Amino acid sequence: MTDQINDLFARALGIADPWFVKEVDFDAGKQEMTIRVDFVPGARFGHPRAAGEHKVHDTETKRLRHLNFFQHRCILEVRLPRVRLPDDGVALVEPDWFGKLSGFTLLFEAFVLKLAQHMTFAAVARIVGESWHRVTAVCKRYVDLAVAATDLSQTSSVVIDETSHQRGYKYLTIVADADARKVVHVSKGASADNVAGFVQHLRNHNGSADNITSVAIDMSPAFIKGVTEHLPKAAITFDKFHVIAHASAAVDKMRRLEQKTDPGLKGLRWALLKDRGKLSREQADDLDRLVASFTTRRTARAWLYREQLRDILSRKQFYVVIAMLRQWCTNVMRSKVQPMKEVAAMIRRHFDGIVNWARSRQTSGYIEAVNGLFQAAKRKARGYVRFDTMKTVIFLIAGKLNFATINSHAA
Repeated sequence: MTDQINDLFARALGIADPWFVKEVDFDAGKQEMTIRVDFVPGARFGHPRAAGEHKVHDTETKRLRHLNFFQHRCILEVRLPRVRLPDDGVALVEPDWFGKLSGFTLLFEAFVLKLAQHMTFAAVARIVGESWHRVTAVCKRYVDLAVAATDLSQTSSVVIDETSHQRGYKYLTIVADADARKVVHVSKGASADNVAGFVQHLRNHNGSADNITSVAIDMSPAFIKGVTEHLPKAAITFDKFHVIAHASAAVDKMRRLEQKTDPGLKGLRWALLKDRGKLSREQADDLDRLVASFTTRRTARAWLYREQLRDILSRKQFYVVIAMLRQWCTNVMRSKVQPMKEVAAMIRRHFDGIVNWARSRQTSGYIEAVNGLFQAAKRKARGYVRFDTMKTVIFLIAGKLNFATINSHAA
């Protein structure tokens, strides 16, 4: 009966010859099950350092955390062979069901990874009964190995954006493959050097700067400089969402300036900044009354200019967008809405990149969504501090990593 039970556990664990379950113990007080695994006497083992099968020199025992059996914590106690290699060296042999991090089985680590893609490390740690640091270490190990195995030879269109990760204007830069819609590079800071770092990452993963023909960025001088210097064949696109964001900021600035002499503008901030479809009935009525006074209120004219800009950048005809945007800039520059005139001047400086939106429709909206997910995860975890941890979180959320490509014997 004992042999049948041991065989049942071996099949449940996926253990095959020459490995076998020797013994199963259960500690009711600790609610912990210990499964002792051994290998058949006389067995020979291969090793990545040398071809062929090698004799066992001596053994070493390791304890691994495995998936729970029902609610019971499960530990594998494995007697591992150390084999004598042809160069007279001695090397430890680990079966392919060992995990990448010392102390866990492969299935346990796979479970941790799956959970971590949908919840914070702290929540995963509570579920599996391990420390936050151990859970983080498992995820980081797999992310690093999967990123190292990534092939970027087909990457030709990218989106580059920065996101804050600490108070005090601490930023990191995220690069995503626009076609595959996945994050491919994360680095500290937000400067031209980050673009240079991405180009080096491309070279290290079968890619090339010459393959990059399209880049979507915001109007950061640092990113413009970086793309111009390091991705010379890439057409720059400034997506409409960043442009509209500048126009919205101009509307709010005009409201604050005019409110000093016009108390009737108080309480209208959100009515002016939200999309009309998201306004309450009361807010929509307030907005309608304000817009009706566009001949006397510059804030109303600023709002109308922004909506005109939104309409222009939503059009698909490239040359229509060019003509209408030029006329919009002319009209605004003739107005007395100073904050919006600053937006018009910015558009004129970056005109080609902005109108490229109508041609490529390439957007950083995907990265904005990733940024939102990351910020939400960061809040739940009360803030990720270490860059390595933040990088791991971003790749788990949006890297679409293929963990199956990791060699089972990766160190």
